[in-house]
Amino acid sequence: MEYIYADNAATTAVSEKALAAMMPYFRDNFGNPSSLHSAGQRANEALLAARETAAKALNADPKEIFFTSGGSEADNQAIVSAAKLGAKKGKKHIVSTAFEHHAVLHTLKKLKKEGYEITLLDVHENGIVTPEQVADAIRDDTCLVTVMFANNEIGTVQPIKEIGAVCREKKVLFHTDAVQAAGHLAIDVKDMNIDMLSLSGHKFRGPKGAGVLYARKGVLLQSLIEGGAQERGKRAGTENLPAIVGMAAALEDAVAHLEENAAKERRIRDMLIDGIGEIAHCALNGDRERRLPGNVNFCFEGIEGESLLLLLDDKGVAASSGSACTSGSLEPSHVLLAIGRPHEVAHGSLRLTIDETLTEEQARYIIDAVKETVSLLRSMSPVWRDLMSGKQQFILK
Repeated sequence: MEYIYADNAATTAVSEKALAAMMPYFRDNFGNPSSLHSAGQRANEALLAARETAAKALNADPKEIFFTSGGSEADNQAIVSAAKLGAKKGKKHIVSTAFEHHAVLHTLKKLKKEGYEITLLDVHENGIVTPEQVADAIRDDTCLVTVMFANNEIGTVQPIKEIGAVCREKKVLFHTDAVQAAGHLAIDVKDMNIDMLSLSGHKFRGPKGAGVLYARKGVLLQSLIEGGAQERGKRAGTENLPAIVGMAAALEDAVAHLEENAAKERRIRDMLIDGIGEIAHCALNGDRERRLPGNVNFCFEGIEGESLLLLLDDKGVAASSGSACTSGSLEPSHVLLAIGRPHEVAHGSLRLTIDETLTEEQARYIIDAVKETVSLLRSMSPVWRDLMSGKQQFILK
């Protein structure tokens, strides 16, 4: 049986180009970029080249690129830095949204305990936050707005350029978590009025353990890790050069083929949405058009998402019910609750995140597998029997 991987929002396979770029830096060119000898300087040249590659992909200056261990660290550093800068000016109010990644939400929760006031904007049913909501939430004491570029669960793409313009007009720093967007959507930090941006290499066929924090010139970063003077004194610790080089190669390749890959993904994505959408009493989560090219997310009434995932895995389909970072939680997705899904519906969710290699034949198999599995689970569900008998009312029409 062929195994079909449809969980690319959780992580991706390292590309051949990224792997090939990484290999010399494990054995042949293993020097420390901070060392003065020739081996170290060769490593430093590779680090500089990777920084230039990442900067070009975002239309940034290389000096605005800081390498991190991934998106979570980059999110933490961006938010904490803006908070500390704001506090120096007597500004301790931060605006975000209710459906951010937990790397953002948990950092904001920590800052709230330190005396910051946090406003989490409600999300519309279609999974979109509007610039008007952001404008209305900004106050004289607002030091930061942080809104994700594309949601990691339902895939909805936010009006980042417009939100950035609001922040620029009101002279408030704007950060966006672009972990799901980088390598899949066009990003121009200058045109989109972005002050800080986070990304992670393993979401676009780079290795795990490498990420980027873009910080516009003039934004003073606070160090989260103390030690050496790496990353211009803003991120101590010897750089993970193989992973950084691999990430840069993967990002360059993804950007070069972005439109071509996105077109392939959208075609198969829409095929999956149409096919799965034929199931009775299910609903697509998030706007159908303004979503990532490879994201499909449904709720099914009368079933549990965990059982759905396990049975799909038995059928050779790797999927998820939401963020891989919360896979051990029994709580329903905070993202689905934020767009108004009731608890009993949010529990029965399925996220399929595909890449450009998924074929029509594989998509048809996934559709059939989902239909068969949902039918099987409903046949065993007492909740479904109550719904069908009229003892309970359907929520999803």
